[in-house]
Amino acid sequence: IELGLPRPIFATVGRVAVEKNLAAFLALDLPGSKVVIGTGPEEAELRRRFPEAVFLGALKDERLAAHLAAADVFVFPSLTDTFGVVQLEALACGVPVAAYPVTGPRDVIADHPIGVLNEDLRIACLEALNVSRTACREYALTRSWETSAKQFITHLRRISTRSREVQAA
Repeated sequence: IELGLPRPIFATVGRVAVEKNLAAFLALDLPGSKVVIGTGPEEAELRRRFPEAVFLGALKDERLAAHLAAADVFVFPSLTDTFGVVQLEALACGVPVAAYPVTGPRDVIADHPIGVLNEDLRIACLEALNVSRTACREYALTRSWETSAKQFITHLRRISTRSREVQAA
């Protein structure tokens, strides 16, 4: 999908609420466009304060994936989310993540070359423009439900084998 917006496109997805820290993202001095996908109680206030931002409302399934894939960087400004599955959704669309180095983004990004964590979110956003979209997609594929289930079963087998070895000794 082509959004018809000036590039680069920095997008975020989620509930538009104060705890998501969207104002920190929307206040950044960034080139291109800022896009918010989602709705919530802070939407009217953020629209008023940041008229240059594009608010697309709630999108689901293929429409959400298409709009995410059209972005150049996924911005995750929350300081309090404990994981943020939406980061994996963005990565699955081949979009690098820019976020603060806090729990959640640290757990997803870690030391993988799929995003940028920085106390200065603007720097994270700009540096994320240089991250490989292919690397993002490939990483996300290793985090599918199927892959996670296989890893879990492998761990259970190891535990079971160790338990039998201890009982036999």
